[in-house]
Amino acid sequence: MVSVDFDPKAIAYANKHFRAPNIRYELADIRTNMPDGVFDNVVWDAAIEHFTETEITELMSSIKRRLTPEGILSGFTIVERLDGKKSLSHHEYEFKSKDDLARFLEPHFNNVNVFETVYPDRHNLYFWASDGAIPFR
Repeated sequence: MVSVDFDPKAIAYANKHFRAPNIRYELADIRTNMPDGVFDNVVWDAAIEHFTETEITELMSSIKRRLTPEGILSGFTIVERLDGKKSLSHHEYEFKSKDDLARFLEPHFNNVNVFETVYPDRHNLYFWASDGAIPFR
């Protein structure tokens, strides 16, 4: 397992608190330094919103090239607030709906599933995308 973040503090924290023989932590910005290799699953969890629309589109191609034929891209993000303000100031793009997120996935993958949970103070999106089988399909 390879875990990547561009924040040195995040990598240091992970190495200190979540060390395991089958996990390697790498300091990298996936826009310019995506890890080499072929993967069964790429998890883009609570991070896709940190990129611009253009970067997300470009990263989808890069991620797809690194997946096995049955590999799955999965992850989690949030829907933008009803007042249009960002949930966190450093978010580049917060999705407007399930369909808004799916439009980034569908050009690259044959099978896409986006579902949501809605709470009074938070609207979450979860996604799977693959050319093979995906959960709950």
